[in-house]
Amino acid sequence: MLPEGFYDAADEVAEARPVQAAVSRTYDLERSGRLIDGVEAVKQAVYKILKTERFRYPVYSDDYGIECDGLLGADNEYVGVELERRITEALSVDERIDGVSAFSFGVERSAGGCVVRAAFTVNTADGAFQVDEKVLIGEA
Repeated sequence: MLPEGFYDAADEVAEARPVQAAVSRTYDLERSGRLIDGVEAVKQAVYKILKTERFRYPVYSDDYGIECDGLLGADNEYVGVELERRITEALSVDERIDGVSAFSFGVERSAGGCVVRAAFTVNTADGAFQVDEKVLIGEA
């Protein structure tokens, strides 16, 4: 137990640190040296989140990416329902995204895995946009 009136410098640093909102301005991954902002930057973030398997890469926090492991072999209806939940959860960590809606899925199975074509709408303060992306489940 600390003595009464104990001074902890860490408390002062934590109080002085301002809370920062998500930064939207970033470099375009497709065109070198180009900066993007707004909806275009959010589109890029959505793409990166959906292409990163959660918990697999130590450079990312445990909150980043989508968790597709465990869906291989499940029936199509379950994959659709569970993938909708997982996409919504994965994208909710980005403060620029207000919500995700209007999901539709198409499942393509092969011997080693499957690819799910996910289509949905992402809503942001700057506007909404459609996403139509392939999500790999297993080793397709």
